[in-house]
Amino acid sequence: MGEGTAAMQRRTLLLSGLHSGLAATALAATGLVGTGLARPGLARAQAATPLRIIVPAPPGGPTDILARALAERAQPALGRPVVVDNRAGAGGIIGTEAAARSAPDGDTIVLGHNQTHASNQAMMARLPYHVSESFAPVAKLATVHHALVVPANSPSATLAALIARGKQGRLTYASSQAGSASHVIAETLVRREKLDATHVPYRGAAPAATDTVAGIVDFYIATFPSVAGLVRDGRLRALEIGAPARLADFPDVPTAAEAGAPYLAVDAWFGLFAPAGTPDAAIQRIARAMLDALGEAEVEARLMAAGFTLDPLLPAPFGAFQRQEIARWAEMVKLTGVTMEG
Repeated sequence: MGEGTAAMQRRTLLLSGLHSGLAATALAATGLVGTGLARPGLARAQAATPLRIIVPAPPGGPTDILARALAERAQPALGRPVVVDNRAGAGGIIGTEAAARSAPDGDTIVLGHNQTHASNQAMMARLPYHVSESFAPVAKLATVHHALVVPANSPSATLAALIARGKQGRLTYASSQAGSASHVIAETLVRREKLDATHVPYRGAAPAATDTVAGIVDFYIATFPSVAGLVRDGRLRALEIGAPARLADFPDVPTAAEAGAPYLAVDAWFGLFAPAGTPDAAIQRIARAMLDALGEAEVEARLMAAGFTLDPLLPAPFGAFQRQEIARWAEMVKLTGVTMEG
């Protein structure tokens, strides 16, 4: 993943500190996965009220990948089932609003990200929730880099070649949703490089990637987990990735800085939120269980292979991080003029 030894040690130290008193539970759960043995914790959980994780995106995207990687593994520590509830639409607003309106009883959380819980506040004058006041932060989980991808048969083998094409004739570019991070970052490229390019919005990362593979659009700036498999299989070509160093699993993909566009190095982040007013004890219990699951070797390997960088934070530091991100994305939205309201 291009993470250095220091970064790996930092994650290990963070997780070891967070998991005091819970490591035995997490290890026991890991040991039982994939066996034919019954799990007492899960048996007891069958009669318990499920914890619902609302995913404000369709299946197959990075938010969904992350939620499903954690859901089963967190069940033993929580002592109850954990279910994933996909509620896609309107740039994550539909699912996020549903979470904000849920009872603050510890039975519902939402897996949000930099759009649902930061940039949407600047994107919409009439957002039906407030990105911070309507929620209580639970845990930051991970970040992912964005990458610019083109069809495998694209005539542009480098970012410089794509930019040259965009100055000579009209290009089309996909986004996972009008007003999404992929839209804002791509529009930044278009404006900075003075390209002739038309935006083609989709309803989710999966259909945007599908049409890029098919050559219906010329390029797409995507969260890397949503396209990593297609790049690995040779169905898409990545011209840059916004990482500080080349990824170990994708050594041929240059960083944004190496490709000549360091301003494209904008990460997406993912974290859990509960409705405002949820008891702190419930928030702390869910945070520890989810971060225990995140720290399991099998889960970590699966998510890192999908392009995630694990970046755990407990509720208080996650809240401070979110406030910084709200300000950062407001500035980016102002610079590009991209909104969710046309």
